[in-house]
Amino acid sequence: MAYNTANFKQELKKIEEWLSKEFGQVHTGRATPIVLDSIMIESYGAFMPIKNVAAVTVEDPKTLRIAPWDRNQIKDIEAAIQNANLGLSVLSDSDGVRAIFPMLTTETRTRLVKVLKEKLEDARVSVRKERGNEIDKIADLPDDEAHRAKDEIQKCVDEANNNLEAIFDKKETEVMN
Repeated sequence: MAYNTANFKQELKKIEEWLSKEFGQVHTGRATPIVLDSIMIESYGAFMPIKNVAAVTVEDPKTLRIAPWDRNQIKDIEAAIQNANLGLSVLSDSDGVRAIFPMLTTETRTRLVKVLKEKLEDARVSVRKERGNEIDKIADLPDDEAHRAKDEIQKCVDEANNNLEAIFDKKETEVMN
């Protein structure tokens, strides 16, 4: 029976996607609607992401415009963004909410890179955990086949770690510039 890495590679891909999503939620001084994806507001008895109850558009490089479909939710959206502690200035008017991204200081950029490194390490830990699970699965294979499978697993892990590092490097450059 030959060892198949397809499922393992799929799990590693999920970790890369998770890291990309997490990095997308770290704002870099430029307005991007992804920053609001984790913010939930109560709407008609259920908690929903802002993008499900409002149109979110980029008004200019530093401003997001959030226009709820039900104008009664403007105050709830404003409060949810402020409570999320994203460092955004929030202004509301009769048509919706503006979320303004502040200029990043060198200190803030350094702090953001530290947060990015923590998320990168979380992803690496997940890769190591998946590697351990995969090695447990091949324990009952014959020695020569188990050795080949371990080599294949390590190649996949090395590739995944390189991809995670590339994602981090790209985001770090974005934050620092």
